[in-house]
Amino acid sequence: MGYRFQVVIDSADPHALAAWWAQTLGWQPEPSNEDFIREMVAAGHAREEDTTTFEGVLVWRAGAAIVDPESPGSPRMLFQSVAEPKSVKNRLHLDIRVGDERETVVAELEGRGASVLHRGDQGRSIWITMIDPEGNEFCVS
Repeated sequence: MGYRFQVVIDSADPHALAAWWAQTLGWQPEPSNEDFIREMVAAGHAREEDTTTFEGVLVWRAGAAIVDPESPGSPRMLFQSVAEPKSVKNRLHLDIRVGDERETVVAELEGRGASVLHRGDQGRSIWITMIDPEGNEFCVS
């Protein structure tokens, strides 16, 4: 039996980047359990500074996750807060496979804060390498 996994992306602002990627992929942020967070703080198991408010909801400051609502149990993406900025090229990246809608999707993503790095093709494969609002590379193919 194989192992389950999640994709983890370091981030300066994990909740904003998770929301950006959720919209990009048509996924959903995992809901926050505000009552649980308050209970953990009240019991002394967490501190107020471990929390923040994002879009009016109490959340853990350390990170946010998104999931594919149409594929329960599929891998999730976790965006975790890190202090250091991104400094080198990714060794791993996501490919968003959209087929002939590449240019439309790229224009929409640019309108939401992504940037094109370069365009490539090899045989029948065509892709556009982009960076998300925090500089993480991904491809639209």
